[in-house]
Amino acid sequence: MALLDYSPPLSPYLNILYRDDDLLALDKPSGLLSVPGKAAEHKDSLQLRVQRVFPTATVVHRLDMATSGIMLFALNAHSHKHISLQFERRQTQKAYLTRVYGVPGAESGEIDLPLICDWPNRPRQMVDFVRGKHALTRWSLLQAQADHSLIRLEPVTGRSHQLRVHMLSLGHPILGDRLYAKGQALRMAERLQLHAAELQISHPQSGQTLRFVSPCPF
Repeated sequence: MALLDYSPPLSPYLNILYRDDDLLALDKPSGLLSVPGKAAEHKDSLQLRVQRVFPTATVVHRLDMATSGIMLFALNAHSHKHISLQFERRQTQKAYLTRVYGVPGAESGEIDLPLICDWPNRPRQMVDFVRGKHALTRWSLLQAQADHSLIRLEPVTGRSHQLRVHMLSLGHPILGDRLYAKGQALRMAERLQLHAAELQISHPQSGQTLRFVSPCPF
């Protein structure tokens, strides 16, 4: 899908939450690509900005362009391998905040639905019980309004668009989601209401537990 009128926010240019000799934690704004796109006009990205200041920095994981919040970069090969393995082995702890359309009928729950790329409509993903990859999300209701809710999401797996498709499967699309929301759910917010608010890892050198927190912008 083409990025029409890609105009990523320029201020703050870089919002560094944590820095040491091995890793960086940054707060990515909504509307900025995690890594450069193929077209010249899509080169601006968090990766490009970080590497201008920290040339050895490499991406450990990604966030969707429309999603804001915590992203990690490794500053050396050892750290990259160590932190990547933590993600791969699901040893990290992640929490997102989201505003969704409607109010769930329960206080919390789990969504265990396998996902696969909806190839004719990429980058959209879809539930597929035959070919899909295992995807598990835990959720809890934080606040309910008349027509929308604030939800805490804890993804156990890390599939593409997992949180967006899983909330849609409950009948509660994320507000402002241009890929999956329609009608009022799309109109109720100018940006995707999804924020990577918390991330916990083990430090690649010391083994110390590091917990990063980013305040929710919505």
